[in-house]
Amino acid sequence: MDKLITFAVPCYNSAAYMDHCVETLLQGGDDIEIILVDDGSTKDDTPAICDRYAQQYPDIVRAIHQENGGHGEGVNQGIRNARGVYYKVVDSDDWVDVPALHKALDKLRQFVRDNKLVDMMVCNYVYEHVESESERVMHYRNVFPRNKVFGWEQIGRFRPSQYLLMHSVIYRTQLLRDCGLELPKHTFYVDNIFVYQPLPSVKNIYYLDVDLYRYFIGRSDQSVNEKVMVTRVDQQLRVTYQMIDSHDLRTVGADHKKLARYMFNYLAMMMAISSIFLVIDGRPEALGKKTQLWEYLRTVDSGLYHKMKYRAVSAFTNFPGYQGRKLSVQLYRLARKIYKFN
Repeated sequence: MDKLITFAVPCYNSAAYMDHCVETLLQGGDDIEIILVDDGSTKDDTPAICDRYAQQYPDIVRAIHQENGGHGEGVNQGIRNARGVYYKVVDSDDWVDVPALHKALDKLRQFVRDNKLVDMMVCNYVYEHVESESERVMHYRNVFPRNKVFGWEQIGRFRPSQYLLMHSVIYRTQLLRDCGLELPKHTFYVDNIFVYQPLPSVKNIYYLDVDLYRYFIGRSDQSVNEKVMVTRVDQQLRVTYQMIDSHDLRTVGADHKKLARYMFNYLAMMMAISSIFLVIDGRPEALGKKTQLWEYLRTVDSGLYHKMKYRAVSAFTNFPGYQGRKLSVQLYRLARKIYKFN
């Protein structure tokens, strides 16, 4: 590893906004690496922009062109080719705060210099909501200790709106390779796998309380828009099934009870999201897929099934009958309005 950190930037027809993303990353200096993964873009100048940056900054930027494989394959390409000790994904329509970037890089340099590498660094991220023209900082001050390296046994409780996202994590690159992380191709919402599957391999963590990542939300074309998610619910299901299969949470809990509790709550949230969009769809085929999902969880772990179906956040998606489904949708939309998560 000859670089401090690799920033992987999956790009698909991103010409209109990727410059801002890349320019903020370039402020990190010569010991960073930026991998621009052109995911088979055909509608604009994304491939040429990637090549231009690679030619202009040959010691920092590399351009990789691949057949269209989706966001997950862009992340996979970054992991395969990274030369950085650490690894972070930055979507091409997002960007980083430059002063916060310098603080994060300084701390990572300290870990490398002292030969005391952490497996994961967590920073805050900021939602910039398009419709309301407001912003919201997602921090972890109530969850993680500050100014120290810690393990899972030292974490607090996450609030429902406070899960780890791809925006908030920086992993040690070799950890991602060693845990066998491979995101599915042609699938949206794979960022959930990225911040779930590697966690039991993480032994030490550092929380840097800076607002590093900036993220637009609320655009009509985004993958987290409700109408878009209903049309892509099969991809959400694919991700949820992979997460169910990735770990036995009882085994995780034998070593790290607090981590297992967090992963249980995260998986329950994924079950809720998959279920509610199948309910919103409302067709018999969609409701059948919801039944199949819950039955699959029961075959994998009946105890987990009962806890999630009746006692976790996902319980609100399982009210019986038409009126129950109607109430589930109303509760979901109320939560969306309060937390502004899409």
